[in-house]
Amino acid sequence: MAIFANMNYINMKIEKSIVGSFVLLVVVASVYRIMPGRPMGFAPQIAMALFAGSIVKDKKYSFILPLLSMLVSDFLYEMLFQAKLTSLQGFYKGQWINYLLIASVTMIGFWVSQKNLFKIIAGSLAGATFYFIASNFTVWIGGGLGLNNLPYPKTLEGLMTTYIAGLPFYKMSIISTLFFSGLLFGGYNFINKFAAKKSALNSIES
Repeated sequence: MAIFANMNYINMKIEKSIVGSFVLLVVVASVYRIMPGRPMGFAPQIAMALFAGSIVKDKKYSFILPLLSMLVSDFLYEMLFQAKLTSLQGFYKGQWINYLLIASVTMIGFWVSQKNLFKIIAGSLAGATFYFIASNFTVWIGGGLGLNNLPYPKTLEGLMTTYIAGLPFYKMSIISTLFFSGLLFGGYNFINKFAAKKSALNSIES
């Protein structure tokens, strides 16, 4: 019975550390996203969506982490825009699509095993690729503007032009998602192992 009680105690400590880490992660990721000079497309939100989908047991709550990070950073963007410190608006027409796409990436995270390196890499590539395909399609179908400041033609050629224009962002998105996934999943597994080992040692000493 003592062993089971100790294991429950360890799990409770780990769960509390996860909640605290998630709150800190939302703040850090939100602030990072609005940093000036950040390479466009190099952001942690896709990796966060995969991480939340994989880690959070109650799946309906797994959507909160990435969406909250998006909301906080968009709110900060809007404050900077209103203060005329940036040309990027925080809130704009059609913005809900980005939230929907990030929520969809979270569902890809349901398949990602936190301890399987292959699935983490595959999930990162799948998440970044899905976001690239879906987001650029919505730009094309929604009348987004190309380099000539004119809407992309509603033709197959126009769609391909939209994807070609987005390739630099896609490349950076893959790099950033792999990078941040490595930090998130690697850090999570390290903290879990350290917490479990420390609690086990404390239990033996007591």
